[in-house]
Amino acid sequence: MEETLNPFIRRILAPNPSPMTFLGTNTYLLGKKEVAVIDPGPVSSSHLNTILKSLKPQDKITMILVTHSHSDHSPLATELSKKTGAKIYGFGDSLSGRSPQMVKLAQKSTIGGGEGVDTNFKPNVFMKDGYELDHGNEKIKAVWTPGHFGNHMAFSYKNYLFCGDHVMGWASSMVSPPDGDLAAFKQSCLKLLKRPEKIYLPGHGKKINDGPSRIRWLLSHRDKREKQILAALKEQPDSAEGVAKRVYIDVDPQLIPAATRNVLAHMLDLKDRKIVTAPGLIQLETKFALS
Repeated sequence: MEETLNPFIRRILAPNPSPMTFLGTNTYLLGKKEVAVIDPGPVSSSHLNTILKSLKPQDKITMILVTHSHSDHSPLATELSKKTGAKIYGFGDSLSGRSPQMVKLAQKSTIGGGEGVDTNFKPNVFMKDGYELDHGNEKIKAVWTPGHFGNHMAFSYKNYLFCGDHVMGWASSMVSPPDGDLAAFKQSCLKLLKRPEKIYLPGHGKKINDGPSRIRWLLSHRDKREKQILAALKEQPDSAEGVAKRVYIDVDPQLIPAATRNVLAHMLDLKDRKIVTAPGLIQLETKFALS
């Protein structure tokens, strides 16, 4: 399904609806004649054909931008690049952008994670924070926003912010260590609050007319969740899964595994801040306690 958001931005919905992707991944096409694609989406021949058929005779895809390398955002970039000759731009591969703490955890712990990661992703062009691309008479600016994923980037274009999975209007973002990092997520939120863009175009769901307001809600939501976790630990030490079952009492039981990942992210952040303790090497079964 293609939707024209304005004369210079189109959105194509990938056919991958799910509880984690909502209606599907948003693929964005920017500009006329010279077209930039943001988040080609999952491997899908039908979605690839829809992207290519959406081009007018005078259009040419000149760059492919990837917000992050989850398998619902990045894998189709390879085939789209082969079809069009456009280079793939991103922060780095799927291990890039992790904090030293998350690198250490990934190497020495068995905390799980790695859900839906495109392990084959490698951009042709590596972008750092602040990287700028000329696109027609405009510029596309890259903003490194780790938290949901270490290599996550947002892109600024014509006063719009393409925010990937960092900010969404229909749900809070998944933060699953070691790919996700709650401390980084909150820092990236504060970073975006300092930017001028108000309208956000997310990786899933409709546009967000007041992005900064949504970010403030996300930060408040995380603070509320932290208080709930601390209250649960005050009752008794517990594992991330145990706390998730006690805190997420209003969610579908099938989503408890995802909730457990978010709780683990909170636990690790609290441990780094010395608010909670945990014995030895962190494992999925580790029981955390208040300091």
